[in-house]
Amino acid sequence: MAIKFGTDGWRAVIADEYTFENLKKISKATAIAFEGHPKINNGIAVGYDTRFLSKEFADCAAEVFANHGIKVYLTDSFVTTPTVSLLSRDKNLAYGVMITSSHNPAKYNGFKLKDEFGGSMGPVHLNVIEEKLKNSDSFNYGSGTLEEFITSGKIEYIKGKDYYRNTLKEKIDTDVINSSGVKIIYDAMYGSGQGMMDGIINITAIRNEVNPSFGGSSPEPVQMNLSLISGEMKSGKFDIGIVTDGDADRIAIFDENGEFVDAQKTFALLLTYMVENKKMTGGVVRGFSSSDVIKEICDEYGLKLYTVPIGFKYISELMIKEDILIGAEESGGIGLKHHLPERDGIFNGMMFSEMLAVKKKKMSELIAEIEKKYGKYYYKRIDQHLSSNELKSELIELTKSLKEVAGLEVVGQDTLDGCKLLFKNGWLLVRASGTEPLLRIYTETTGENKTEEILNDIKKKFKL
Repeated sequence: MAIKFGTDGWRAVIADEYTFENLKKISKATAIAFEGHPKINNGIAVGYDTRFLSKEFADCAAEVFANHGIKVYLTDSFVTTPTVSLLSRDKNLAYGVMITSSHNPAKYNGFKLKDEFGGSMGPVHLNVIEEKLKNSDSFNYGSGTLEEFITSGKIEYIKGKDYYRNTLKEKIDTDVINSSGVKIIYDAMYGSGQGMMDGIINITAIRNEVNPSFGGSSPEPVQMNLSLISGEMKSGKFDIGIVTDGDADRIAIFDENGEFVDAQKTFALLLTYMVENKKMTGGVVRGFSSSDVIKEICDEYGLKLYTVPIGFKYISELMIKEDILIGAEESGGIGLKHHLPERDGIFNGMMFSEMLAVKKKKMSELIAEIEKKYGKYYYKRIDQHLSSNELKSELIELTKSLKEVAGLEVVGQDTLDGCKLLFKNGWLLVRASGTEPLLRIYTETTGENKTEEILNDIKKKFKL
């Protein structure tokens, strides 16, 4: 099967499609695609997460790049994906490579590319790499070894974790957090976020060690995977619970009562904090599946709102081209103007901690303030496993033909990514996942019970 980039990099099952041979192919194709890059002589960064064989895969990729004549800065330990983004931008490198499959199950691994500006690489470059892959049968990988390149300096170890931690200290008001008495618990989900905040702010950490099986669940910060931290929060000992995914670019938040704060609310909270308290300005970018409450907030503050397809690479591209204050997506990725045009779960978790310290209010109180001002929005997503791309396409086409769902009249539709049906007080979106064999179904309404009714009716219509 051909190697293809999805919503965020190339991902595949280890020992099935994700092999050392295929990794060498995609690394070589990347090296060829960027031969004329103006910064290629500055080198590239290569990092890796805590997954099975990630270090070995990173070593393999570094060896391929070095054999192609490229200087490689290889992290000396596992790091977060945003660390590779920072290194790429701050060290003036051509690009960065991260060996990770993010939130996917343990059997997966992946290959993410970060552009020179520190954000996700856009489709133009990725398409060139895919074109180069068509000639992979004729690739010459060279004979130099990792050890030889380390000795010669062509591959140089870099302390990525230290660099990232120093960035946190510079950009976050850690003094106000630590002096406030805000009690923080952090769930690393056995991912590469572990150790990043230790000693910078006062935290209690759980699932904070390397476990390539991720304890038997996927390192995705969705509610069904987070009963452990929810239970800890309900003990009443903590003010905020922070969770990051496998490569720590996405975040989930719990309030002081152990209630899961969905990504729609975290987006709204951080946007409001940056405008009201940090007095920052700029446009706002939301993913196609994000809540309509963001539009209400933008209207309130006179902020320009952009809507882009699913995938943070589209948000990153806009953050580079325009003056963007914040960009965020439904899955928990948030990029901020004063940091990176990229998701960063650790950084954003510390921003939420700073927010609580500055506002001197509980998380639930801040959420209640937003709901009082803009109204309550009820949001839900379900994922249906479908391996057939043809069937996914058929169901999306079926969605386009619908005139009503759960008794709600369809008053419009938007096909920016999949198909979104618009109702008077809500919407329904059906689209294929770009990273997994899933059909994703999202809905939002202003009526609490209506979201369930919509989802039940669409499943009935789809015969799922």
